[in-house]
Amino acid sequence: MNEDILKRVEISDAIRFIGADDPELELFESQYPTEGISYNSYVILDDKIAIMDTVDERGIEEFLANVKTALADKKPDYLVIQHMEPDHTGGIAKLVEIYPDMKLVGSAKTGQMLPQFFNEDLMSRFVAVKENDTLSLGSHTLRFIMAPMVHWPEVMVTYEESEKVLFSADAFGTFSALCNNEEWIADSSHYYFNIVGKYGMNVQQLLKKASALDIACIAPLHGPVHKEDIAFVMETYDTWSSYKPFKKGIFIPYASIHGNTKKIALLLAEEFKKAGETVVTMDLTEEDVSEAVEQAFLYDRMILAACTYDGAIFPPMENFLNHLALKNFQNRKVGIIENGSWGPVAGKLMKDHLAAMKDITIADTMVTIRSTLKPDTAGAIKALMKEMM
Repeated sequence: MNEDILKRVEISDAIRFIGADDPELELFESQYPTEGISYNSYVILDDKIAIMDTVDERGIEEFLANVKTALADKKPDYLVIQHMEPDHTGGIAKLVEIYPDMKLVGSAKTGQMLPQFFNEDLMSRFVAVKENDTLSLGSHTLRFIMAPMVHWPEVMVTYEESEKVLFSADAFGTFSALCNNEEWIADSSHYYFNIVGKYGMNVQQLLKKASALDIACIAPLHGPVHKEDIAFVMETYDTWSSYKPFKKGIFIPYASIHGNTKKIALLLAEEFKKAGETVVTMDLTEEDVSEAVEQAFLYDRMILAACTYDGAIFPPMENFLNHLALKNFQNRKVGIIENGSWGPVAGKLMKDHLAAMKDITIADTMVTIRSTLKPDTAGAIKALMKEMM
């Protein structure tokens, strides 16, 4: 790993990056498009040596080489397991094989999960920790803070007291490989709303705990470390986890079969732009649904445009709505445009989806298009625009 990449994850001489960068990964968790990902792991060198998490199987070779370089002839005393998801535990079995005296440290639920993922007898070396337990390494002290459902139930984060480093597990992470050199904000919202976003209440609890700490550095399991931008990162997570809009504007996702609904959505977008509104459109038949979920959470308003299909909602739109419900979408104003040549029902069904979500204000005006846009629907479109502005 070159020096430019290491600068994005370096902490200190005593706390060294030993993770792996994966620029070839195209789908994270087999579903989220990304231009690579990093699997972050650190070693803390002191009287006692602790490794903070491992990496995905895809990065084991690089990880083990980094461990060997960092440790030289020394051996780790502890492996701290903050999160049991396989992209962070792929190296556990190999480390245990190489260092048979190394102890594993994690939450009680981590101990419950270990036998589910590994055939090796790991429990004989497992040490369970609870809220605010500490582990002294010498001049460094680890304090363990439970963070259940951010975003798995066993998750904990770790605060190193001497250098004031918060090892934050999946919190504050982002998509994209480190070698792409992107700013954290570029892919962090895509990551947050699809990976962590459902659990806003749990993120709020973690933020409350973090606010009581003197943090000089945040080291997440994916993406760059944070030093100068800690306040911004915390404020951004507070907004997102409170389900507040991050931007003022209108998101218009559309699902069009033959192109007529698309024309209406794009025409409406242009009219909003002329009125001074920020507008983002997205074709749900072409773009990945996770990208649409991200935009829906970012903006304060949304207008859905979809066709009726087989007496139901055209599947790309229904898939999007199902994902919004799964990710706990809430606290937004939404307008509806439906299209149907003989029996339009998509609008009613979209409204039913939205009604099951929390704090969604649905515009009174629902625009119904019969195949193509006609002059007699202009009044309804203007009424919808007025409601949404």
